[in-house]
Amino acid sequence: MKFTRWLALGATCGLLFAAYPPLKVGPGSTVALSKSGEHGRRGPPPEADLKGLDLLRLDVRPQQVTSPLPGGRTAELTLDPVVQRAALRVMQKYRVPEAGVVALNPKNGEVIAYASYVSEGPKFDVNARAEAPAASVFKVVTGAALVEKGGLNHKTEQCYRGGHSSIQAAELRDDPSRDKWCATLGIAMGRSLNVVFGRLAQKHLTPEDLTEVGGAFGFGASVPFAIKNEAPQINIPDEPVEFARTAAGFWNTSLSPLAAASLAQTVANGGVTLRPRIVRSIKNGNETIWKSSDESVVVRRAMKPETAEEVTAMMKNTISNGSGYKTFHDRKGNAFLPGIAVAGKTGTLTRHKEDRHYTWLVAFAPADDPEIAVAALVVNTPRWRIKGPDLARDVLRAYFAEKGRPGISAP
Repeated sequence: MKFTRWLALGATCGLLFAAYPPLKVGPGSTVALSKSGEHGRRGPPPEADLKGLDLLRLDVRPQQVTSPLPGGRTAELTLDPVVQRAALRVMQKYRVPEAGVVALNPKNGEVIAYASYVSEGPKFDVNARAEAPAASVFKVVTGAALVEKGGLNHKTEQCYRGGHSSIQAAELRDDPSRDKWCATLGIAMGRSLNVVFGRLAQKHLTPEDLTEVGGAFGFGASVPFAIKNEAPQINIPDEPVEFARTAAGFWNTSLSPLAAASLAQTVANGGVTLRPRIVRSIKNGNETIWKSSDESVVVRRAMKPETAEEVTAMMKNTISNGSGYKTFHDRKGNAFLPGIAVAGKTGTLTRHKEDRHYTWLVAFAPADDPEIAVAALVVNTPRWRIKGPDLARDVLRAYFAEKGRPGISAP
């Protein structure tokens, strides 16, 4: 039986974290400018100033990206025109049924790319919806909990059997005579070994632990952002097998691409979540009536720096020898991002009755000194051409090609 008290606790944790006044640190607070150009009130732009901001209405020019605001005003956005155009081009080329991608600067929270695409039917902002299951992306949360609450690290070993596409109750019991394979926690993250996460969660975590860490990552509360967005959901069941399945990423959690990008940014930034910033200035004609400073706004510390290091070590396996290897290497084994280590986590889950196939990648690069954190979601039908990891990879390619990194071509 599933109990809802963990859902309430998770939502409470997330809402409390989101409600704390942001801390201003170094390079996202903002500065209002009067008509004379003098500094005014500090803080994010008033909601009234951003009312009517629609991130589906973007004017992508070679030097800047803008969006119209009511009253003849214009919002100049932080988006990189090259990366933004590349993200849109990939989604349009393959006419994916639904897709969303968000890229952030992990060190200051600026949004580098924000692209949403719906091929048929009414258009909506895929990035702001938390309808998609978090799938195995939730292993990032479980991995952090196993480190912070369970005292494990990326080298912790667990032997196992089964659990490739599901988890059965018998597979969760240690049996040396039947457990033919063993893997470290890092390898289990990279190869998305469900039963390893299920067993370790049963041994070292409680539903309260997982709910608390989920709340620290923002589950249960919407992302503090310029536009409204849905809160990622978390419902950690008490029943042991369902608890193990949830810890491995089977249902009971949901995520939006915006929240997923925030999750990646948090790990990349040593466990500190920053408020995403997408509006650089507001203009009325040629007059700048509001401008952002270069300070970043801390939303919360989600985990200890050493926990973030361990999770990063786990996530590097995804691209180097795990479920993301084929996406990031050609058929000859050549890397699409040579010389750049990428930390990531894939996620795949299907709602069979609706014929909706969800594929994710959350990632950041370079893994040891991150410049960009990205989350990509592609929702396919039984016939598909690309998946979420392909979209995220091409966003990273566009970013590093623009930076002139050797050996990297634009998508």
